[in-house]
Amino acid sequence: MPLLGPADPLPHVPRRVLVAGNAGAGKSTLCLRIANRCRLRRVELDSLYWGPRWTPRPEFAAEVEALAREDHWVTEYQYTDARPLLLPRADTVVWLDHRFMTVMARLVSRTVRRRANRAELWNGNQESPLWSVFTDSGHILRWGWKSYRRNRARVLALTGEVVVVRLRGQAQVERWLAGPLAAVREERAR
Repeated sequence: MPLLGPADPLPHVPRRVLVAGNAGAGKSTLCLRIANRCRLRRVELDSLYWGPRWTPRPEFAAEVEALAREDHWVTEYQYTDARPLLLPRADTVVWLDHRFMTVMARLVSRTVRRRANRAELWNGNQESPLWSVFTDSGHILRWGWKSYRRNRARVLALTGEVVVVRLRGQAQVERWLAGPLAAVREERAR
């Protein structure tokens, strides 16, 4: 299957959607918008994966398997253990292929805002102190930097397996939501 762009018609009404992209690309926000527009169950994988004190939850794989068996959902395409469980059931992948500087600016802004506000993320966790970007190889800012090329290659490899919609920049995201996604949603309502 070819890569679809922001104006290309969708071949079906999306029912099981994965949103791919780098950390900071806006995956969670787009998942929520798709869920609201298409009446899909929205599951945030980070909330399933992370337990207290940033420890992985042992129930994660079982919960992802249960989600994958459902008929209608939208979630992020992330986590090594989750991808092979979700991808065979997905009918659509929406790829936020934003420029590197865009995702890094978003990631830095989000991280600083969350840390300054001491925002509770998943299961009581908060962003690490900002100075730890220099000492923690797993810090979200370092992760976003290191994983950008790898994430792009991973999604490009999906073409042929599943419908992939590639959106480059926020204007294309808005165009796709208002165009092809709205069109299939209206067809479904008839």
